[in-house]
Amino acid sequence: MNEFINLIKTRRSIRRFLPEQIKDEELQTIIDAAIHAPSGHNEQPWHFTVIQNKELLDHFNAVIKKLMSESGVDWISAIGRSEKSHIFHHAPTVIIVSGKKGAYSALVDCSAATQNMLLAAHSMGIGSCWIGLVNFLFKIKEEVQKLSIPEGYEPFYAIALGYPDPSFQPRQIERKKDVVNYIK
Repeated sequence: MNEFINLIKTRRSIRRFLPEQIKDEELQTIIDAAIHAPSGHNEQPWHFTVIQNKELLDHFNAVIKKLMSESGVDWISAIGRSEKSHIFHHAPTVIIVSGKKGAYSALVDCSAATQNMLLAAHSMGIGSCWIGLVNFLFKIKEEVQKLSIPEGYEPFYAIALGYPDPSFQPRQIERKKDVVNYIK
């Protein structure tokens, strides 16, 4: 099988990380992969905020979980109430992905950049997890200000990064195959 196709098929969301920080060179390679993503009209409407401050990540986790616990959606409120859960899975590095307001396709473009980061990390043996529940944090202006996101950008989601805990292997996920129709 083609090496790149194998990389795509073997990437999994990692939710257990070792505590040590990833190397600066590895982080830069992951970010470089993101900025080489395609974008509509070549706007490149992304901005990346790298957080490697454990206290700040733990603070954000507490804020997010409190809001989640108040959710009317059962599975979300259950995660929010769980003492075991950590929104960032105790990853030593978290990247907040933001998009330029008013850009033609900022959300899609930032999603392509995010996928590039996930694949680049996997190719280097670094675990990653795309975090959507971080959006609870983005509803609180005072908390978003702590991210120092440039004016004119809005945060979309986060990526947790770190070395995977070797004692935990993510399971193979069955993929839906009945999702294509052909018109010839």
